[in-house]
Amino acid sequence: MYSKQSLPLYNCDTLWDLAIAEVEKRENPDDDDVKPGEVWEKSILFMGNKNGGKTTIILRCLEREESPKPTLALEYTFGRRARRHNTPKDVAHFWELGGGTSLVELIRIPITSHNIRSFAVVLVLDLSKPNELWTTMESLLQVTRSHVNKILTKLEKTNPEVAAEIKQRMWNNLQRDHPDSALVDPFPIPLVIIGSKYDIFNFTSKSEALLLKARALINHLAFGYDKSKSVSVDPSKPLFIPAGLDSMSQIGPPPASDSDLGKMRANTPLELWKKVFEKTFPPKSSCDLQDTKDPAQDSQYAEYEVDAMRAQKNQELEQYKRNASKSWKEMDFDSD
Repeated sequence: MYSKQSLPLYNCDTLWDLAIAEVEKRENPDDDDVKPGEVWEKSILFMGNKNGGKTTIILRCLEREESPKPTLALEYTFGRRARRHNTPKDVAHFWELGGGTSLVELIRIPITSHNIRSFAVVLVLDLSKPNELWTTMESLLQVTRSHVNKILTKLEKTNPEVAAEIKQRMWNNLQRDHPDSALVDPFPIPLVIIGSKYDIFNFTSKSEALLLKARALINHLAFGYDKSKSVSVDPSKPLFIPAGLDSMSQIGPPPASDSDLGKMRANTPLELWKKVFEKTFPPKSSCDLQDTKDPAQDSQYAEYEVDAMRAQKNQELEQYKRNASKSWKEMDFDSD
């Protein structure tokens, strides 16, 4: 991995050299964490709706011409790229959580105290399923935030400087005079939210162009490529909004009548938007979003030896249950 390093000062450096180095450091803050010739490692967790397009985005980013397959539980792959000519190839670890919200506890596997400084989350929400959208977003982000905060709490005891750096880094995206600074609680690690399947609502499909934008965004997180400077806040077009470059006043009130808004009790603008959204698109319950299909019965993952052993263990378990039930029934209990 890598360690934090301040700007080195050499006797041969002129004031002009130092000024150039300082400008490059500010424009490319992530490069400050990597020593020359050292390999950069980043990790990204993709999560979101089932069949929402997560695998497609990963394959496109890695330039792999493969047909996407359903993701089972938690899957891993990686990519390697060189930042510059004749430099070691950096490594990006890609994790993908399958099952929608049913397997969210598995996020504890890829997100650890060892990689928290270099970790990012990509939440892919299926725009064609608005009744699942808010519930999926809320469930996944709440569990992820809670897990990351627990890691940061431990880091504050063992390495307080790193914990403080991670927290401050997320506030750096927001200007000090931002009108919503009092309302904002930044996600503790870099977060990108992608609304997939937008082309379903667009009669002139531009899915390829949107995939290229998503690819550029992922490449920035994974390999340190330059950030896209484009911003689009026009609701009649695909939105592209970097962190900190929007505000509640620019977004405006939710699309509801004044009388309806007056009846809704909300402590924050986000709560108000949620109530209006869920009134328009009644959410599915968490039970409805669970993945009821047993992966062990999927022929795609069939393995004779493993399946035979599983069948044997299932038989032993059923026999144990019957014997235990019989022994309990035969026992005499003293009554009071």
